[in-house]
Amino acid sequence: MRKLLLAAATLLLTFSLQAQELPTTQIKDLKTGKKIAFNEIIKSGRVTVVSFWATWCIPCKKEIKNISTQLPAWKKDVDFDYVTISIDETRAEGIARTYGTSQGWEFPYYIDPNSDLKRSLNFQNVPFILVIGKDGKIAYKHTGYEEGGEKEIFEKIKALAK
Repeated sequence: MRKLLLAAATLLLTFSLQAQELPTTQIKDLKTGKKIAFNEIIKSGRVTVVSFWATWCIPCKKEIKNISTQLPAWKKDVDFDYVTISIDETRAEGIARTYGTSQGWEFPYYIDPNSDLKRSLNFQNVPFILVIGKDGKIAYKHTGYEEGGEKEIFEKIKALAK
């Protein structure tokens, strides 16, 4: 009975993750300073990976560094988009902007200064990754980072890009 309940809960969770619409919550582009709705940064018909991070989060920085190092090779295999969103408070906006610039990030990076998007997506901790399918729906979520974990993310990207 317990296994049956666990299987039903897993199926329900998987279905609810895939059915989740993207929030229209406003975030701020750290390169331009303009506000934009989260759902508007996701291009229709493309797989998008969104890394949530914070300036104080060492595993976040390590994950983004490892992903950004792999991006050129990954993009030779699969065409997808990659963006990051800082969950730092408004007063740390300059620190987040400077960090992205100092790291040479060529991908878009944003900030969720009041944690409105974080609340909309209902997650607690960073690093947090979303993989959004071509249909514009959340296909995969992951919290935490272990060295090499980016390989699992790439496998999800490849599966969704087919």
